[in-house]
Amino acid sequence: MDLERVVVVGASLAGLTAAASLREQGWDGHLVVVDAAMELPADRPPLSKQVLAGTMDSAAARQPLADRIDELDIDLRLGHRVEGFGADDHRIKFFNDHELTADGVIVATGANARWPAPRDELPAGVHVVRTLEDSLALKAELDTAAGPLVVLGAGFIGAEVAATARTAGHDVTMIEAAPQPLARVLPSEVGAAVAKLHRDHGVDVRVGVGFASIDAGPGGRVESVTLSDGSVVPASVVVAGLGADPSIEWLSGSGLSLGNGVVCDETLLAAPGVTAAGDVANWFNPTFGERMRVEQWDHAIESGRAAAVRLLAEAGGDAPQPFASVPWFWSDQYDRKLQMAGRPSGNDEAVVIDGELGAERFAVAFRRGDRCTGVLACNRPRLAVVSRTRMTQSLAWDHVVGA
Repeated sequence: MDLERVVVVGASLAGLTAAASLREQGWDGHLVVVDAAMELPADRPPLSKQVLAGTMDSAAARQPLADRIDELDIDLRLGHRVEGFGADDHRIKFFNDHELTADGVIVATGANARWPAPRDELPAGVHVVRTLEDSLALKAELDTAAGPLVVLGAGFIGAEVAATARTAGHDVTMIEAAPQPLARVLPSEVGAAVAKLHRDHGVDVRVGVGFASIDAGPGGRVESVTLSDGSVVPASVVVAGLGADPSIEWLSGSGLSLGNGVVCDETLLAAPGVTAAGDVANWFNPTFGERMRVEQWDHAIESGRAAAVRLLAEAGGDAPQPFASVPWFWSDQYDRKLQMAGRPSGNDEAVVIDGELGAERFAVAFRRGDRCTGVLACNRPRLAVVSRTRMTQSLAWDHVVGA
């Protein structure tokens, strides 16, 4: 396969990393990166923490590769919304009827924040945190808000927003429909420890109850949130931390297999000459023996590199390598740095391997049969890194944790 032009759809961290990796591997063809945004997307981890807290400005939240566009000889086309794609001919269709063909395509369009209702049906004062603009808009509202903040969802983003706002002195209520925070990815006792951390800092944490409606006052601004149990929670600002959906609408009818993202094989190949990376990639991870879609910073970098290498391998007729990663995530909440390696679920057994669960420093491993599916460390960075390294070698419980 001749690879004269590669188009990366999405100037996300995964997309720019893929572009940089093509150059670093020695490929010197026409490299196009397109994105619907008018500016490069920001680096996301600080958005719910330092940017929202006002300790980091917009310039510091730039993507790590933002200053290398010219050096990498990238034909960057911002403000170009893609509306269609054909997997058979690699023809990319834009909103303005312009078309672009490519020899290779890397899909890195990321994911979109999930709103609690159609945006035009929501009152003023309801926010998500996915982009730099989202974070700055929320900060501006919190800086002038006279009343409390309600956070819908106690996942990592919701918990970080709650911690940042509470540290700044705001009254915060965090609503979670599941029995405990993070119930989908962590066993209940670990979620309970997260809930206790927030309660100890003054957050009103309500679990096992969802929201029924977001209610506007006379001026059309949010005034309260009605919960599924009928209770009403006052709110001057609402943040929805309800997860994200992969950005795949533009791929409808493309010929690619879609399902919770772009469906790829274990090498991130979605179709001949097409790979995917970052939040949008749904691939079979041979390390864990299951399909997964991962929304994490390290994954964006690692999968971006792997997607580029896979495309070059196909062009060169080389044997492809599986993308066998161990997901890695961190979250800063109050004085705690939580770091997690692996892919646990709420049904795994939680085994405390260091300290006491919920203490200032602890670590807990997650067990499924004879395998370790993950390790969560609180203020134990070395233990977290060592655990991830061991998991890349083997998920055997005795290997990761010890007998």
